[in-house]
Amino acid sequence: MSWNTNVLVGQSGGPTAAINSSLAGVFDTARSLGAGVLGMRYGIEGLFEDKLIDLDSELGDPVNVQLLRQTPSSYLGSCRYKLPSPDQDEEPYERLFRLFRERQIGAVFYIGGNDSMDTIAKLSAYGARENSSIRFIGIPKTIDNDLEGTDHTPGYGSAAKFIATSVAEIGRDSSVYDLKNVTFIEIMGRNTGWLAGSSCLASQRNAICPDLILLPESPVSEDALTTRIAELLDQMKSVVVAVSEGARRPDGTLMCEQPTSAMKKDAFGHEAALSGTSRYLASLTADRLGVKTRAVEFSTLQRCANHLASAVDLDEAYALGGAGVRAAYVGFTGKMSAIHRVYDQPYVTEYRLVDIADVANKERKVPADWIREDGMGVTEDFMRYVRPLVTGEVTPLYVGGVPHHVAMLTKGR
Repeated sequence: MSWNTNVLVGQSGGPTAAINSSLAGVFDTARSLGAGVLGMRYGIEGLFEDKLIDLDSELGDPVNVQLLRQTPSSYLGSCRYKLPSPDQDEEPYERLFRLFRERQIGAVFYIGGNDSMDTIAKLSAYGARENSSIRFIGIPKTIDNDLEGTDHTPGYGSAAKFIATSVAEIGRDSSVYDLKNVTFIEIMGRNTGWLAGSSCLASQRNAICPDLILLPESPVSEDALTTRIAELLDQMKSVVVAVSEGARRPDGTLMCEQPTSAMKKDAFGHEAALSGTSRYLASLTADRLGVKTRAVEFSTLQRCANHLASAVDLDEAYALGGAGVRAAYVGFTGKMSAIHRVYDQPYVTEYRLVDIADVANKERKVPADWIREDGMGVTEDFMRYVRPLVTGEVTPLYVGGVPHHVAMLTKGR
């Protein structure tokens, strides 16, 4: 039976190497069921200004869809807009649902992280209250890997692959000179250490790299850290420390130069930008231990490094997009498509639906028993968890010696 409706899809939050693969999964599956596909430009914020685009026209050629799967960043554009509670302000919902009716929207899909699931939760709850037939489904995405209800999130595997590869290369770079030195590598992760923890994959055979990993879940004092670094320098010339941008002291304060109170916050109350942790620790260590130090910040490089994308990551992102569409097609709403891990070795997963209310505004931390007892590293359990997620290589389409991507709708249009 053909799905005689239009569906609407948007992307929100930070870009990743895999978010467009989820968009491709939504598009392909909706089209295969007979639905028309409209895209929100700049997420829910653009939707308020009726910034919609006909994806059937933009992506009608299968070659474009395949290229989209290997294109990093958010093809439709993004936002960080927080919907108010309808009990406090109903006007935004009235506007949105009027637009849905005008455009004959039968389902809305939002690809994003915690904050995007908050948007889907509010829209689906309002729709239920108004007896709307529109279905609302969340498609998970975040390199932070901190969503509840799913084993892991698309975007994380590719970011982890980039981080592990880059940390291994930096470790080799730092070891060539006959002098004592410490390199601090700052990795994204405001409140969780999933990304920094993935640097453990840089270790090869008997070559451990990084030597220490600092996670927000395991606060450490500057005294304990520099003491441990000094002990390592007694055994080796070069020490590499992977540190989450949100690494904290035992009193809960951020281990970076600026106080939390001075940081700008986004609409959801998160620090809009965290940086300086690696620079602070490099300066502190140089002063205390009198050794050469270096600070390296991966910054946004780790989000969209599609040249190091994980094939597993892109495939799962695509599948989750399709699973979300099929769920809406058979009548589900207020759900998020999710990954359930069946086995580690061989790596086997299945796709499920979880209630969006059980996901929105929650944050999944690295389990305490996956962190080393000294609080400065991760265990074999963490390594077993993350290793399958970075598996497989994707060969980009090269034009003129550099990867070729689908044109971004947000560039000059």
